[in-house]
Amino acid sequence: MKNRRKRVEVIVDIIKNHCVSSQEELSRMLSEKGFNVTQATLSRDLKMLHTTKVPTDRGTYMYVLPDSNSLKDKLLAAGQIEMNANYQSGFVSLAISGNMAVIKTRNGYAPGLAYDIDISNSKDILGTIPGSNTIFAVMREGMTHDEIRESLSRFLPLDGYIEYGMTPRN
Repeated sequence: MKNRRKRVEVIVDIIKNHCVSSQEELSRMLSEKGFNVTQATLSRDLKMLHTTKVPTDRGTYMYVLPDSNSLKDKLLAAGQIEMNANYQSGFVSLAISGNMAVIKTRNGYAPGLAYDIDISNSKDILGTIPGSNTIFAVMREGMTHDEIRESLSRFLPLDGYIEYGMTPRN
């Protein structure tokens, strides 16, 4: 059991400090640290840790831990990094109604983007509900559409889009 505890500690360290996209990659990294495990054992360890896979800004996926304290999460929560137009959010469109925003993404991108929005702890965004390609965001009461756009521009490449209709500028 002692070996499992140490292995799990190493898995947590690897996931927190590296962008790991597959069990094969994680197994290789564990092997480099002296832990040779079968795929079944690794799968059980990942399930026990409640890991999930989320999309990255490179169009791939990576493992994350619940309540992760990864560097990116810390920087997002502190407002020290912003997503810019080069961020691969999968963003398609934005519609605003009152204090609600509906963000459309490419299929599969909504959960990762919603996670980034929620972990930022923005005072303007009360919370999100993601689907596969749509995010429903509830904004702070009384915000104007311009303020909502400004708040979401931290996560969405909104340059080139006009207010309300969000159609591309020519």
